[in-house]
Amino acid sequence: MGEPLLEVRDLKKHFPVGSSLLGGVQGWVKAVDGISFTIDSGETLGLVGESGCGKTTTSKLILAAEQATSGAIEFEGRNLAELRGRELMDYRRKVQVVFQDPYSSLSPRMRVGDIIAEPIETHEQVSRHEVRSRVAQLLELVGLRPDMSRLFPHEFSGGQRQRLAIARALSTNARLVVLDEPVSALDVSIRAHIISLLEEIQARLAVSYLFIAHDLAAVAHVSQRTAVMYLGKLVEVADSLELCATPLHPYTKALFSAALPDHPDVEREELLLQGDVAAATAVPTGCRLHPRCPMAMQVCAEVEPEWKELAPRHWTACHLY
Repeated sequence: MGEPLLEVRDLKKHFPVGSSLLGGVQGWVKAVDGISFTIDSGETLGLVGESGCGKTTTSKLILAAEQATSGAIEFEGRNLAELRGRELMDYRRKVQVVFQDPYSSLSPRMRVGDIIAEPIETHEQVSRHEVRSRVAQLLELVGLRPDMSRLFPHEFSGGQRQRLAIARALSTNARLVVLDEPVSALDVSIRAHIISLLEEIQARLAVSYLFIAHDLAAVAHVSQRTAVMYLGKLVEVADSLELCATPLHPYTKALFSAALPDHPDVEREELLLQGDVAAATAVPTGCRLHPRCPMAMQVCAEVEPEWKELAPRHWTACHLY
């Protein structure tokens, strides 16, 4: 296999908490605490976990909206931390984002044609005619009519607005698009259409996705590989089909248990977690899941589990294996 498009190595982001009267830091929120993964060209990597596990912070680090505490992010073989000036601008052109809420991600005071055209005009020196032509092509690509470019965002439905957000993200010929909960704010009937659109665009343009969501079943359906995150750590990474067939980590099994089955008569293993997610300022020692895990052993509270490849391309960190 060739060099990955994006490689994340031992990435950490720790936020200071409060200050004493003497100005010292009282504690740290370890939002991202040593994660590693890769995304290949034309691949979708799903990142799933409960709220507060560090998914959005991970996306901000990749988008260069936050600076990492330590670790490395490499894109096309270049370290993000070393990019400056025009190189950093080129990185921002190639790595785009689609946010969760289509109602707030588009300026209500701009016509949608101008919204989609803005990144093109920022990153490229092209004629106005060329800009209008590309806006029309992008609208058609996401299933909208070119004449809709004259309308304002409030004149579109929620699903249509998310299509506009996708068009804007693709306007700079992006190679990687971070999809931060792209369908969670939409009606159930619209979600499947948006997911199908994303798959069609990927097949046509070979763009890569980092697909972030809460719903493990939906992420596994969309993604070629899926990474499961809990309290700043990855607990399992595998090919999506393999993960659905053979989840290993108790947290992954619990997420599948919480998802609706494909059919009411389907029998499956049920694993329920106890209690709530620990506070980010009081991360448990050893395995971070052990206070909630019904399969926890004494060693789980004392020793952090090692990251192991238990099957080809199937990694997990659990003392059960």
